[in-house]
Amino acid sequence: MEATCNGSKDSSPVFYLVGIPCLLESLFLLVFLIFLLFSLLILVGNELILVSVVAEPSLHKPMYFFLISLSALDILSTTTTVPKMLARTWLSLFLLGDHYLSFSACFLQMYLFHGLNCSEAFILVVMACDRYVAICRPLHYPVLMTPQTNAALAASGQLTALLLPIPAVVQMLHMAFDNTVHICHCFCDHLVVVQASCSDTTSQTFMGFCIALVVSFLPLLLVLLSYAHILASVLLISSREGRSKAFSTCSSHLLVGTYYSSIAIAYVAYRADLPLDFHIMGNVVHAILAPVLNALINTLRNKDVKAAITKMACPQGPGNSGTLNP
Repeated sequence: MEATCNGSKDSSPVFYLVGIPCLLESLFLLVFLIFLLFSLLILVGNELILVSVVAEPSLHKPMYFFLISLSALDILSTTTTVPKMLARTWLSLFLLGDHYLSFSACFLQMYLFHGLNCSEAFILVVMACDRYVAICRPLHYPVLMTPQTNAALAASGQLTALLLPIPAVVQMLHMAFDNTVHICHCFCDHLVVVQASCSDTTSQTFMGFCIALVVSFLPLLLVLLSYAHILASVLLISSREGRSKAFSTCSSHLLVGTYYSSIAIAYVAYRADLPLDFHIMGNVVHAILAPVLNALINTLRNKDVKAAITKMACPQGPGNSGTLNP
């Protein structure tokens, strides 16, 4: 890294996470409890999805393979940011106490957060394509969506996503910072750290825009095209029961719009002349909302996952002796 703005080349910057500056002290405990509740919902809900799909043979299908990939990414993404946010909350009410991160810890958190979120964006595209083939090309589905194809799609999407943030992070290593860098955020987000630098941030801001474009707008376009074809095909189904069944297989993907919208809002908030707290909350909502929705929707609305969880919880109960819906 280059020399810091106000001192020695040998000293490594330390990042101080300010949190939400304008949050009233009387609300600190409430914020802590909300974050804690959401993190528990994410961890418990997604772990239930993972265990139920792995344990139930009838759920060993492409759709659920991608679903457990998404759940695993949600767990990893949450554990990258939320535990650090909560670690000092209990002792110092989170936003008043000292909350420092070393240079390496901040950059590692930034890379993991953005890399894992890019992975989620690409997995959602693959899930939409899977539903497109299943509904619009049902006869070709067994041939096209083989286990080898599924693994290749998931692996290539995640590898691309983990490589995508590397240029931005590596370039930031050569930017200059003060010895103590105040980050007005709850975690080390790319654009917030860029704005705290003393160096020229033009290239980093442009790179952030390009990454946001690749991760949000282009995948969203592919997802919308897939669901437009799905909707057109479903409306051609003559029976009401057939339409209902086709729509139900896509109900768990309602979080797609929320996920991509939250990415776009989180980025646009930095570019618009909006209050600082709005920027921070937009990013926090993006970090928490999509994993929470995935956990809730797929444990409460997905009938097959619910049946698998019930079967594990009550193996000898009535109605658990048979197999789940294909």
